[in-house]
Amino acid sequence: MSDSGPAASIYQLRRRGIRLVAGVSVALVALGVTSCSSGSDGDDGATAGESTTVQTRVISTDRGEVTVPADPQRIAVLSAGFAGYLYTLDAPIAITDTRLLGVTNLDGGFPPQWAEKAKAQGTTELSAGEALNIEAIAQADPDLIIGGGQGYSAVLANDAYDQLAAIAPTVLIPSSVNTWQGELEAVADAVGEADKVDGLLKAYEDKVAQVSDAITVPGSPVAYLLSLSTNEPSFIPQTAALPTLLSEVGFEADDIITKAGNPELYGSGDSFIVSPELLGSVATAPVMFVVPVAGRTLDELKQDPAYAGLPAFSDDEVYELPATSYRPDYDGVMATLEQIEQTFAA
Repeated sequence: MSDSGPAASIYQLRRRGIRLVAGVSVALVALGVTSCSSGSDGDDGATAGESTTVQTRVISTDRGEVTVPADPQRIAVLSAGFAGYLYTLDAPIAITDTRLLGVTNLDGGFPPQWAEKAKAQGTTELSAGEALNIEAIAQADPDLIIGGGQGYSAVLANDAYDQLAAIAPTVLIPSSVNTWQGELEAVADAVGEADKVDGLLKAYEDKVAQVSDAITVPGSPVAYLLSLSTNEPSFIPQTAALPTLLSEVGFEADDIITKAGNPELYGSGDSFIVSPELLGSVATAPVMFVVPVAGRTLDELKQDPAYAGLPAFSDDEVYELPATSYRPDYDGVMATLEQIEQTFAA
């Protein structure tokens, strides 16, 4: 991931997000699918023997080629992280998972950032559990199912792929598509909205330029602390989505991985834990961002002597960002940039 400037890194990320995998590149193939209706004379719908043509396309995925509707009308989303992209694209979601890391929980409820859009569309919540609720997905009568990505919901979707594919065409975004640009493009391709991507990325580029000109970076390098419910010292590596995003506007990420002795990253590649004894030698950056994900807030961490003595804490150069900035979708990226502009206005 390049730090050579907004324009260069944006397009490099965008290309990498898709080329790293075989998954979710759209083949330019259109097929006609014919169905017959048995409606009687006088019906408003098709009469007996009359056919309707549904335009379809072929998507190349890690599971092989999948024929999907060119203009899906009832999408089932199995990973809440993808729903935000789809609402941004104005794609119709019939049912969606609602578990967004650090934002919602197993009690249900739509994440606040797209709750109004979900209610306006009449989207149904997909109840959470140790397995996918296949019956609920089938009852939603989707014409397209989208899942995959990162996290537990992706594992469940992969395990249930054959059952899902028996309900509707199913596209699973590979976990190796791990930039928000790559996810946006993959999801947009799957639902036939690829023509909207360039406009969204242009708005992002404009926002990066605006924020870069409007802020004063308090210092460098910068470390990113992930506050978990386990209270274990956890960090976001410099290669992850959030540090990469803020590097576009001048925040140079600390080489936290080397300081921690090259620890093993979690499967998603965007966090690792260190022992409490190593906290002082790892978190030496003069500036730090704290991202509470079901863990203690910045104010609560300031009361803990283990953190209060860290350079960023003692110099009052530590700042809190919302959980939505950790693995941001498009709207999360734009909201994070807006908060950075407000916090560090020159």
